[in-house]
Amino acid sequence: MTASGTPTTAPPPAEEGALHRAIGPKLLILFVIGDILGTGIYATTGKVAGKVGGALWLPFAIGFVVAILTAASYVELVGKYPKAAGAALYTQKAFRTPFLTFIIAFMVMCSGLASASAAARAFSGDYLAELTGDALPPTLIAITFIVLLAALNMRGVSESVKTNVVLTLVELTGLAIILGIGAYAVLTGDGEPSRLTDFEAGGGGTGYALMTGVLGATALGFFAFVGFEDSVNMAEETKDPVRTFPRAIFIGVAVTGTIYVLVALVSSLLVDYKTLEGSSGPLLEVVKAGGVDFPHKLFALIALFAVTNSALINIMMASRLCYGMANERILPRAMGRVLSKRRTPVVGIVFVSLLAIGLVSTGEIEGLGDTTAFLLLCVFAVVNVAVLVLRRDPVDHPHFRTPTALPVLGAVTALVLASPLADRPAEVYIRAGVLIAIGVALWGVNKAVLKSRGEE
Repeated sequence: MTASGTPTTAPPPAEEGALHRAIGPKLLILFVIGDILGTGIYATTGKVAGKVGGALWLPFAIGFVVAILTAASYVELVGKYPKAAGAALYTQKAFRTPFLTFIIAFMVMCSGLASASAAARAFSGDYLAELTGDALPPTLIAITFIVLLAALNMRGVSESVKTNVVLTLVELTGLAIILGIGAYAVLTGDGEPSRLTDFEAGGGGTGYALMTGVLGATALGFFAFVGFEDSVNMAEETKDPVRTFPRAIFIGVAVTGTIYVLVALVSSLLVDYKTLEGSSGPLLEVVKAGGVDFPHKLFALIALFAVTNSALINIMMASRLCYGMANERILPRAMGRVLSKRRTPVVGIVFVSLLAIGLVSTGEIEGLGDTTAFLLLCVFAVVNVAVLVLRRDPVDHPHFRTPTALPVLGAVTALVLASPLADRPAEVYIRAGVLIAIGVALWGVNKAVLKSRGEE
């Protein structure tokens, strides 16, 4: 059942503190695709292969199904409540528990910042080394990288989203090159098709070890699918969001899921999983092994654009989350302050950029990516339950309604992938636990401030 259409009228003049509606349907589709594509497929494909072996395509296929289940819940909720706060807003409306709302919002923010930090680390890894060698200090590069993206976000959502469109087209070109190399390999008889059904990593064999290996690979590979949930935070900057979001999110997830499975097939066909696992630029290994005379440095440059896009969007989304939470009084009102001319959330951009700079030094790409996925899987479980609870809260406009079975399955699969069955390293749980503890501490400080002002 899709959102039914009713004639729309011209939007009212922007209120003080309101964001500018600059995103149309086509721009939103490209935005969603660009939000999902990027660091995950360009940088963590090898680490996924290290967990599952040659059957690299399977975790991405499972991740695609899990993403579609939860995407359906987000589509229903953004149609009912087209506001910028996303999962935090849905949690508050469903459970009316401010503490839970704050923790969910904090987990979403931390997941975005961990993702941006993973992208910054990927930017300073093997792809950059292909262009410059190892002469440049990676941490300094990563910090400078985040500062420049924060400055672009300050310019305005239109500039940021248009930059996202350009970078999305570039990263799609890079993945098209990989698929073209794969097609050439198949036609010329190159590659090892027998790898595609090998489960050599994660314990190999059968039974429990095989299950945990596949679940662990899927959990890490799910990092490549995160991003569609970020787009709902652009609801207040999108034209007619009730109509626009269903098509944009479903098309975005379907396009990226198909590309991921095909890229995984090509990667495993041409490169042994051990070689992929040892590289922070695994797709560059595919180019080198593909038998096609494509410039390695050019592909490395394309990959750098791809991880730049991921970081740009994550910083953008985290700042919009700050803005939305400030309007809901979950964070101090100052977090919702916008530049008078640019209408961009200046305080939110500065705040999340500083946190991202701090996170750059907390782990490598795999650990930060897995932390991102774990935090969001926990959030997704709550969102899938929230969509069922909020069926008791009808709204006065038509919107998309997902079949009830989908959020039920979405909650179950998210919890399984977030559980110890996914065989993730203990450091991921420790990092996530520390982040949540910081959130609890901030919650206490915020409540004390509100109480002192008589606003509780």
